[in-house]
Amino acid sequence: MARFRCTVCNYIYDEEKEGVKFSDLSPDWVCPVCSAPQSAFEEIGAGGEKNEAEAANIQTTVADKILEQLTEAGVKYIFGIPGDSNLPLVDSISKQDRIKFILTRHEETAALMASAYGKLTGNVAACLSIAGPGATNLITGLVDATSDGAPALALVGQVAQAYLGSEHLQEIDEIEIFAPFTVYHETIAKPSQAIRAATMALKNAYSHRGAAMLSLPTDVLAEKLGDAVWNASEHIFKPNNVPKDEDIDNAAALINESKRPLLFIGWGAKGAGEEVIQLAEKINSPVATTSRAKGVILETHPLAVGVLGSIGTIYAAKAVTKADLLIVAGSGFRQRNLVPDIPIIQVDINAVHVGKSFPVKAGLVGDAKLALGELIKKVARKVPDKDYFDQINKLKGEYKADIEKDAHDLSVPISPGYVIQAVKRHARKDALVTVDSGDHTYWFYKKYICDGEETLLSANMGCMAFAFPASLAGQLIYPERQVICITGDGGFAMLMADFTTAVYNKLPVKVIVFNDGKLKNIKKEQEMYGYREFGVEFVNPDFAEFARSCGGDGFRVEKPGELDSALEKAFSSKRPALIDIVVDPGKMAMPTIRVNKDK
Repeated sequence: MARFRCTVCNYIYDEEKEGVKFSDLSPDWVCPVCSAPQSAFEEIGAGGEKNEAEAANIQTTVADKILEQLTEAGVKYIFGIPGDSNLPLVDSISKQDRIKFILTRHEETAALMASAYGKLTGNVAACLSIAGPGATNLITGLVDATSDGAPALALVGQVAQAYLGSEHLQEIDEIEIFAPFTVYHETIAKPSQAIRAATMALKNAYSHRGAAMLSLPTDVLAEKLGDAVWNASEHIFKPNNVPKDEDIDNAAALINESKRPLLFIGWGAKGAGEEVIQLAEKINSPVATTSRAKGVILETHPLAVGVLGSIGTIYAAKAVTKADLLIVAGSGFRQRNLVPDIPIIQVDINAVHVGKSFPVKAGLVGDAKLALGELIKKVARKVPDKDYFDQINKLKGEYKADIEKDAHDLSVPISPGYVIQAVKRHARKDALVTVDSGDHTYWFYKKYICDGEETLLSANMGCMAFAFPASLAGQLIYPERQVICITGDGGFAMLMADFTTAVYNKLPVKVIVFNDGKLKNIKKEQEMYGYREFGVEFVNPDFAEFARSCGGDGFRVEKPGELDSALEKAFSSKRPALIDIVVDPGKMAMPTIRVNKDK
């Protein structure tokens, strides 16, 4: 007599005990435990007693082995929400202590935390969801990771294989849906796939710098697997290459021929601040940054000109239009209107980004830090162009006077510029500042001078609600650092329920909410394009009271004279704290436009 195992719940149908052959069962018969159809059963097979004995000796499941492989590769966090289709994996997480699970209130929070973790560390964190709506809720965060070149991993629960194609509850075609947003996407359909697929997901996340995704049918997760995990040092490698010598020589020659070179650095130069300054000082070049790279160098350095772009400074735009050579390092800069028709050197680890938005005279494919180090050795020392720097310094002086004016603007409702300067007064030199998308983004990137602070935003997607989940990830990574979230009422309200996640996990993030009762940046765009203001107003809760009700600290500020005291209390608190600041809805920061080259 034969025995058959349900691949969904592992129930054993024993013909001898039941007295009926499996093949003679009614077509309507289903598993008495999980209601799986007969097609979900497999015969234990000839020599079944031996096979069962062997299986009984295996104490680990596919879920266990996936976690072991992630641990071996250095994964430290999984963010997300448990549910029916991922419970075997959740149970495996509960039985180990090397990877920490952080329960979030929304899967988008989990995915944005994983994205932020990848951006800040260059390492993978995972986000976890069930099938169906939980899976689709991850997509925004995964798009953010992939578009910004951050490694991340999505562990997506799936209904049991027996139900695939049957329109079962929460069944979706996960591979088809996630394919456009991930650099790797695969279903683990058999236990023998698990180790290899988990490793391939990590390899692709690092190599292609984006989100990888594993679809995990719940029945497969529960199956036994005794395979040994792979040694990460033998299988997982991160790209880190130096451009070709001839390309370095070509770039150095162009720099030596120029009189007014300008160094423009992006996120790919993160960690290369020392090399940036050494090269800039040797060739007497101003240094502009992308918004993502704000803080990579001290913006108080004499050669720093701040952010170049629509949310940047006027003197960065002026400096680039008067330059005769642009050295772009670690950025695929897409704002072609801000790049003049001059020779361009571009360094990027992704060959696709080199020459993507503008023609380049010297394209260097490789790590920006290594490339800049090689250029320092080969370029000649330059004498600064006095007239060039006189013009830049004049605009810098006007800029500093404008910031000083903001710092003393006591108008009511509170000016957003006053808020930015107040935050600056209370921020530590090593603070991590996460910034959301909105009008406050312009105020921060135009008016906040970084002299040690690190910044983080959703760059290519401009994703609203990014900053708060990013601050949670940042505080996990840097428990001793001050982590400040700059957000608007629109963006914060999208995922504000996860303030309880900060409280539960004792993450003392500081949330600055620009409360103007509307989507002010959309209002700005409506005005710019000649449309009527419409659909941008809403009613806000009392954010400060909300924070207190969650177990954190909350402060509401309606007058500028109250702000410094509130910031001091919030920033000194050991609990998550929120400062709800009522700001002027009519005062907006406008985009920087290109300065004509002949002016």
